[in-house]
Amino acid sequence: MDAIVRSDVLGCAIDRLDMEQTVDRIDGVIASGGFATHMAMNVAKLVTLRDDPELRAIVAGCSIVSPDGQGIVWASRLLRDPLPERVAGIDLMQNLLALAERRGYRVFILGARDTVLERAVERIRERHPRLELAGYRDGYFGDDELEDVAGEIRASRAQLVFVAMSSPRKEYFLGEYGARLGARFVMGVGGSIDVIAGVTRRAPVAWQRLGLEWLYRMLQEPRRMFRRYSVTNARFAWLLARGLLTPRGGTTT
Repeated sequence: MDAIVRSDVLGCAIDRLDMEQTVDRIDGVIASGGFATHMAMNVAKLVTLRDDPELRAIVAGCSIVSPDGQGIVWASRLLRDPLPERVAGIDLMQNLLALAERRGYRVFILGARDTVLERAVERIRERHPRLELAGYRDGYFGDDELEDVAGEIRASRAQLVFVAMSSPRKEYFLGEYGARLGARFVMGVGGSIDVIAGVTRRAPVAWQRLGLEWLYRMLQEPRRMFRRYSVTNARFAWLLARGLLTPRGGTTT
């Protein structure tokens, strides 16, 4: 398998792969009996990892890191180390579910509220009737249940595991247990299950192309999202400005 070429976006290495290439690489890992952890990188996460050494180490150890946010793609182009396109986590998950159905790969889904997860699973089964769903369970469990949850996934013999919990909880979980789940591929999918279930609406395509998906989400949940996006977007803009003024080979902090 060819080595992955990565773009450096403000100190974070992100794979220079489009959607088709990402799916092909994951398919190759599973078919070869290897193991890969995927990380979807957006503006909020890139800002957070600068103050979180554990998260930074987890990201650095991931086999595949994709640009989940359009802001990441634009930044890479401004920094003259361009990424080909956005590889949104929810779109990648949908592509991988279709791949799993075609190849006969077993899938496990962890996360979301139980009622939401049940609705999402129902819709996934409608769209992918031949998909082998090895198991699923909600994401509401305590730290004392982590080993049991990992054991349940391992016993399912799933080859793909999607973890739909909030950040950084899903990253910490996959950082600690990912390689011990017995799967070939593990991936955090955040709120994707809520979208599939129809609980959360995704931004229209025009908003996505303009990089305004974050604004659409904030308008749906202003109290919860305003501070997160206002603070992280402002800091990202500052980091990008610093990066543009720093000679190539230098670093930003």
